[in-house]
Amino acid sequence: MAMSNQKLTKKELNVISWRYILGSQLNWNYERMMSTGYLYGILPVLKKFYGEDKSQLQDMMNTHNQFFNTNAIFGNLIMGIDVAIEEEDGYKAKDTIVALKTALIGSLAGVGDSLFHVIWGTIFGSIAGTLAQSGSVVGCVIWIIANIALLFGRAALLPLGYKQGVKLVTTLKNKLTAFTNAATVLGITVIGALIPSVIKATVPFVYKQNGVELVVQDTLDAILPSLVPVLLVLLTYWMLGQKKLNSTRVIWIILILSIALSAAGILA
Repeated sequence: MAMSNQKLTKKELNVISWRYILGSQLNWNYERMMSTGYLYGILPVLKKFYGEDKSQLQDMMNTHNQFFNTNAIFGNLIMGIDVAIEEEDGYKAKDTIVALKTALIGSLAGVGDSLFHVIWGTIFGSIAGTLAQSGSVVGCVIWIIANIALLFGRAALLPLGYKQGVKLVTTLKNKLTAFTNAATVLGITVIGALIPSVIKATVPFVYKQNGVELVVQDTLDAILPSLVPVLLVLLTYWMLGQKKLNSTRVIWIILILSIALSAAGILA
């Protein structure tokens, strides 16, 4: 059991935080997914708490090597809460730890994937990509800074979870949901604003009859400016939602369609 002289230091918290960051996907497998990476991260703490009792140490290692799968970034937060409880209650907290991890991995996976895998990358990636397309080196700098900020922000989550414990998740639950919804709206707004500036697609076809010309693109612009790029984005999102299509297949479909329609004079 953890004793008062076994309190974790700031250095030890930083060590296990970075161990988890570097090893969270270590030996990822379909049976236990991220469990090996989690065990690798928390192992120094387990040795400190249970090193004097080899049977307890082995049991806790087996416990932490059971199924674990969540958003990799929020895994740091879960581990911080975990070690805080084990520091306080030691081996008798085993069942509590299992229940805690089971309860948190699902909810934090949804929030984390939305915030970091989708919204964060979409917003900063779109801004960086747009600036890079215009020849500005600032786009590259923004993307690098965004990823460095995310990396060190992730490292800070473990000490935060350690200090705040379970109350962090329960207190911020509704706020996290509100923040996720707000960030989603922001992400959609950014995507919508970037469509006409990033996607260049027009209809060059001109209809001629009895000396009268109808420029199809002008007609489409009168209905809605950048209508063709918007329709292409909607088509792409629709295809991504189909079970038999993945991002790679959708990219190939878009490439083939673009070449074929351009050769036929339908799109330019």
